[in-house]
Amino acid sequence: MIRLLPLFLLMVVSFSVTANEIQYGVRPFFLIEAMPESSLKNKLLSCKNQKAKKSYFSIAHRGAPLQFPEHTLESNAAAFVMGAGIFECDVTFTRDKQLVCRHSQNDLHTTTNILLTDLAKNCIKPFIPATDKNPASAECRTSDITLSEFKSLKGKMDGFNRTAKDPHEYTKGTPAWRTDLYLNRGGTLLTHRESIDLFKKYGGKFTPELKAPVVSMPYMGFTQEHYAQALIDEYKQAGIPAKDVFPQSFNLNDILYWIKNEPEYGKQAIYLDDRYLLKEFNSATPNQLKPSMNELYESGVRYIAPPLWVLLTLNADNQIIPSAYALAAKQAGLNIITWSLERDGPLVNGGNWYHQSIKSVIKDDSQVYVVLDALVKQVGIKGIFSDWPATATYYANCMGLDSKPNTIL
Repeated sequence: MIRLLPLFLLMVVSFSVTANEIQYGVRPFFLIEAMPESSLKNKLLSCKNQKAKKSYFSIAHRGAPLQFPEHTLESNAAAFVMGAGIFECDVTFTRDKQLVCRHSQNDLHTTTNILLTDLAKNCIKPFIPATDKNPASAECRTSDITLSEFKSLKGKMDGFNRTAKDPHEYTKGTPAWRTDLYLNRGGTLLTHRESIDLFKKYGGKFTPELKAPVVSMPYMGFTQEHYAQALIDEYKQAGIPAKDVFPQSFNLNDILYWIKNEPEYGKQAIYLDDRYLLKEFNSATPNQLKPSMNELYESGVRYIAPPLWVLLTLNADNQIIPSAYALAAKQAGLNIITWSLERDGPLVNGGNWYHQSIKSVIKDDSQVYVVLDALVKQVGIKGIFSDWPATATYYANCMGLDSKPNTIL
């Protein structure tokens, strides 16, 4: 604790800034101080007095959902203050086919207060209390309500209480390592167009993700192609240049649609590779993937984004090294982005899903920057989505990533 004090005092002094100035807060310093002595720690400590600057390496994953309700104005405002240079709106649609920011078309019951409002009656699956045999459940979709109804809701921290007997209990399921500290007014939900205006105000770039619909498509005449085009059209209508937009999708057909029909946007489209879901997937044998990395490149794909564990493995000495998947993607000429830093919660006893390929060497939060350093220096990622952008911003500023054209978007 004595060793932590000087840096935390430094941060207290640094908080006398305006809301429009970039600042790191205390977390990067907490993570650095936790590290054992190493050349990486010394390098990061040498940057403690650097001026915080926006970084395009630092991508706000749903804003800053480690402590703020995801995909809300408040969450993105926090990400802006932490120096995120690129902002994400996960795009889905309402009953009247209007585009809004939600991580999933059917997550309103865990990310908003809908179950506590009159709109609960619209939910496709109403709240069912827990029993001795079954957990509490509900399902509420953006397609269950109109745009105006969507805008009447308030965002909350993602989570639910499996043992709930009533809707109020059900909404109180925030993981212990997150917080409800900033929920007194509720989070302000955003339409896709509102997110564009907000991120433009921040001077940021844009990475909207076209989320897979849970409703059957076409939806009242709204085809998947109409959906993919509608996303691009809102940037055109807002006067956003294509060079500032990096559309994403797990659906390769969406990426190929943009490449063919909106080539200026398509050449920056990010293929979110979810082939790790395949039973036969092995990051050590990427040659078995179809399409191959080379075939993806030949089809026009230039950016690929798997979860971070897919890019890393361990050698015989238990050192973190690039996976064969990462090496194959680089060899094919694909730019690599990854997700998501600070998503696993405390990295005690191996972390969780995002660190599964290197779980045996992950012990605690002192390794957050060790993992990030390996992703940058060994894998060569161009950017990283983070639930707390300050962590990535501090590293990028310290390492000068935004002054190296080969390491930024």
